[in-house]
Amino acid sequence: MAAIIELLHTATLVHDDVVDSSAIRRGNASVNSIWTNSHSVLIGDYIYSKAFMLMVALNNMKILKELSDATNDISKGELIQLDSINNIKVDLPYLLKISYFKTGRLFEAAAKSGAILAGGDRDYIKHSTSFSKNLGVLFQIKDDLLDYQIESHSGKPNFQDIKEKKITYPFYFAYTNASSKEKRDLKDFLGCESINNKKLYELVLKLGGLEKTENLAISYMKKAEISAYSIKNKIVKDEMLNLLDKSLNRKK
Repeated sequence: MAAIIELLHTATLVHDDVVDSSAIRRGNASVNSIWTNSHSVLIGDYIYSKAFMLMVALNNMKILKELSDATNDISKGELIQLDSINNIKVDLPYLLKISYFKTGRLFEAAAKSGAILAGGDRDYIKHSTSFSKNLGVLFQIKDDLLDYQIESHSGKPNFQDIKEKKITYPFYFAYTNASSKEKRDLKDFLGCESINNKKLYELVLKLGGLEKTENLAISYMKKAEISAYSIKNKIVKDEMLNLLDKSLNRKK
């Protein structure tokens, strides 16, 4: 099961780098920068096909349906995010929808499939699935927050999202609180390749973009905690809580 999830995740990342024209992935050169976009698309497709071969080998229709649905939803999330490019009219529910489809959905599917494969009862499947969905959204919120740092430890360039005209949580919250002039200043940063990192950071910080994003992440941590504390198995519960702590406090 772990191999299937890893393959689905990897294929998505390979395709993402093509869509985003990214040369770096977690501190390493992306596939498209080493070869070409054509190589990346074909390699991503090949990895997806390998994942589905492994899914079929499980001979479990519930798991096959869950993982195939999740793969479809992840692609849907990428399409939804494309519609948000340079779109300052996006709202918070829209951004949360992107986070769910891009990341929360894969976490959710992984947990549900694992719980089914392990023979978990209805409550265990329900709580582990809910926990993982909220953990995934938290992970994506934190990812967006880490992009808005003066010193990046994430393995990718600072402020890459705004250079790609992506409206993410820090920008959204800052823009919501901004004056007319501050809104113009924020819009000027969108798509700008030569960003004054310090100026942008201080503006987003001043307008509460970073604090509100952090608070949003904490709210999803609390949602996930409710599900974790509903798990009777202490070992599993403790591991869930450990994952939450690491996801919220990670530096990359």
